[in-house]
Amino acid sequence: MITRHDGHEIDDDPARIDLDAVWGFLSTEAYWGRWRTRADFETQFAAAWRVLAVHEPASDRTVGFARAVSDGVSFAYLADVYVHPDARGRGLGVALVGAMLEAGEHMRWTLHTADAHGLYRRFGFAAPDDTALERPAPRR
Repeated sequence: MITRHDGHEIDDDPARIDLDAVWGFLSTEAYWGRWRTRADFETQFAAAWRVLAVHEPASDRTVGFARAVSDGVSFAYLADVYVHPDARGRGLGVALVGAMLEAGEHMRWTLHTADAHGLYRRFGFAAPDDTALERPAPRR
């Protein structure tokens, strides 16, 4: 599946994603991802239910990424969403999240984030109700 936004392509072909570019961002820029090793990320990538990337029109450079973990029926977890700083301000983050959610619009989605709450609220994300519990991972 390929969609277009602001001249960029959003594609779900894992073979097209520049893993070096994604790892470069996640391991140095993403506050949520720096604890992982490259092998950890590659395991997560390989096991993902779905991955999407944003590609620049002329160079095909990967400038955005999102990953989802899911049972494919009722539940999905959105992770590792980013748009490279030099590609921001064009609505690519909104387009990327929207494209991811379209594939599982019938599912309950969850995510963890310390920022971008406004982006996710646009898609109906909100604080969980009293029925949600979480067991945090131990600190590394």
